[in-house]
Amino acid sequence: MSESVPPTAFSTVLRTASSEEHEAAEHSSFMGHLLNGRLGVDAYAQLSGQLWFVYRALEGRAAELAADPVVGPLIDPALFRTAALERDLAHLLGADWRSGLRPLPATAAYAARLEELADTWPNGYLAHHYTRYLGDLSGGQIIRGAAERTWGFERKGAGVEFYVFAEVANPAAYKREYREKLDAAGLAMDEVERRRVVEECKRAFTLNGAVFADLDTRYPLSA
Repeated sequence: MSESVPPTAFSTVLRTASSEEHEAAEHSSFMGHLLNGRLGVDAYAQLSGQLWFVYRALEGRAAELAADPVVGPLIDPALFRTAALERDLAHLLGADWRSGLRPLPATAAYAARLEELADTWPNGYLAHHYTRYLGDLSGGQIIRGAAERTWGFERKGAGVEFYVFAEVANPAAYKREYREKLDAAGLAMDEVERRRVVEECKRAFTLNGAVFADLDTRYPLSA
């Protein structure tokens, strides 16, 4: 009698199923030029501003979602980025940074999707929570290092605080524990729901990539 094969961990399913969309967003022209130091600090500031709209939507309902039996265990104020983004924007653009900041069309669509999910489908929100925060804890550190080198920001200081998780003492251990909680969330769903969340995870990367594409049209390479 053959032994049953244990199901693949949900965190692994999400990572592998969305790898194509993830890679497309990660290798966008805008991010490539930014990381290579070929764009000015104004482009970096605009990226930070667009992320502010995204995280304001992502975190605006987090306190309510903390009571959700599936999503709730992953909600952690140690991850919240809105306040750090606001400090970065004040450093980059001045105290009145809000007055000139507008969401790009792709950003507005992204934020609207996050707000819709927080209202109607917490499991779908989970896909975006995973996509954003694990990305910030991982690849986001590459962006921080590039920004420090290119524009002379103090290491982990003003201008790059968004990428500094001061309340996460051990990022590697935190990411491992996060994935364990994500796996538990997957076990609480049936197969149809897991597939829906996988598709939303792909959509999360696509929405993120659309923001980069929008930025790319607004920031041609510096001379």
